[in-house]
Order: sequence, then C-alpha cells, then structure tokens
Amino acid sequence: MVKQTGEDTASAPSSTDAQTAQQSSAPSPQQGTSAQPQKDGQNAQPKIPGNRGDRVHYDKNGNALQNPNAPPPDYGQQPKRIMGWIPNYRAVSVGAKPPPPSFKEKFMIGTQNTFDYSAFIFNAVDTEIPYVTKSYPEFGNGWVGYGVYYWHGFVDKGIGNYMTDTIVPTLTRQDSRYYALGTGHWYVRALYAYTRVLITPNDAGKNTFNYSEIVGKGAAAGLGDLYYPARYRDWTKTGQRWLVQVAIRDGGFDVFREFWPDIAKHVLHLSPRNQ
Repeated sequence: MVKQTGEDTASAPSSTDAQTAQQSSAPSPQQGTSAQPQKDGQNAQPKIPGNRGDRVHYDKNGNALQNPNAPPPDYGQQPKRIMGWIPNYRAVSVGAKPPPPSFKEKFMIGTQNTFDYSAFIFNAVDTEIPYVTKSYPEFGNGWVGYGVYYWHGFVDKGIGNYMTDTIVPTLTRQDSRYYALGTGHWYVRALYAYTRVLITPNDAGKNTFNYSEIVGKGAAAGLGDLYYPARYRDWTKTGQRWLVQVAIRDGGFDVFREFWPDIAKHVLHLSPRNQ
C-alpha cells in the first residue's frame, strides 16, 4: 500500500472548496442587466372598471371606451344664456364643483343680472301688469305713467340683485348660485329647485339657510319704501313686494332653469350650442 504524502494531501482540493469555486464562477442572474428598478407605471396595464356606472371603460388593448349606460357629456349642462338671450349666470351645471366665488365674481353676477340687455326687456313685460291694473294710481297714465312704473320696477330688481348676489352673500360668506340637480323624479327635482330660495351652500360647500335670498330680497323691499308713495310703505305692501321677488320670480325661475336642459333636448330638440 502506498501512503499518500502530506504534499499530495495539501494539493488536492476538498469537495467543499470545489463547490465554493463552482458557485463563485457561475454567472449571476442579474449579470449584464441594469440594476435600476423600472419606473412606476411603466408597462402597466390599464385598470378596467367594473359595471358600476363608470363613465370610462377600456377594451383589451387599453383603448378608452365610452360607457353606453353613462350620461352623455352634455347632460344637465346649464348655459350662460337660455335660448341664447335669457341670462342664466347664477346656474351651475350638474356635477360641477366650482371654487367658491370671490367678491368680484359675486359683484359681476349682480351686475350682469341687472344691466344685461334682456333685463330691460323683462322689466318692460313686468311693468305691463301693474300699469294695466293701476296698482299705483299716483304714478299716472300714458307714457309718463308707464315710465314711472318702469323705473320703479327696474330699481326694485336692481337692488334685489345686488343684495341677493353680492352684498348679503359677501357678508354671510354664502354662494348664491343655483346648483342643478339633474336626476331623480320630476317632482323631486321641482321641489329641490323651488326650495333653493331657502337653502344654499356657503363658501365652504355646506348647505345653510339662504340668508342671501331671504334677507337680501327683504332688504330690497324695505329700501323700496324710500321711493314708493307714502301709503304703500306699510308692512302689507312691503311684504307683497318681498313675496313676489322670492316666491314667484326667483323660486319659479329656479324650477325653470332646472328643467331647461330637458326641455331643450327632448321638447325643442336643440343642440347644446343652441340652448
């Protein structure tokens, strides 16, 4: 038997050393590739919404599709002018969430509603009723009497607009604009629209009692006592002017503007541009 010398023993690699050498010489899985991670969103597949009424859906290639069950983009849109000439500056379209109006914006709404050319036309129509019924005999007859009726009505509306759209909303930090509902049964929408004379959002977006409307129109009716004949300055006559402004003109017009997009589309068949 030949004995293995110590020199031969030292030169022979052990099994453990061989495995270590083999592992160190094996190429790393990441060798030759960039170690930087991919940016978020790179090669990400688009998320496909479920059937929850989402407006945007995607096909298998990631192309956006219009949900056929979703309302059209022009649904419930409130035009700045109804039929191209009736001012509608206080209206906010369905689903819109504009920032709270600044004092300048509130002042502009009051100015537009007062001095828009259509305001002179509407005031001429409104003047016919008190003129024909001789609500104020002291104003006289003929063109002179009609002119007296006319300027009284114009001043009433102007003071009411600035009080309701500018002065009181600024003091109370309220938003006097009308936010269209646009959905639900017709009677729900009508009730909602009419009660906006009592409820309005503040500048923080929370619904509050509509001081802008109630106090603003009340102040305007009270200021009317300064230029109406003495015998029409009692509580009854002042209250009548206040009630007409709030319940008939503003409340009634809110109902009209709520349903105007439906009337324009389904009854008059107008395009959004012509509403």
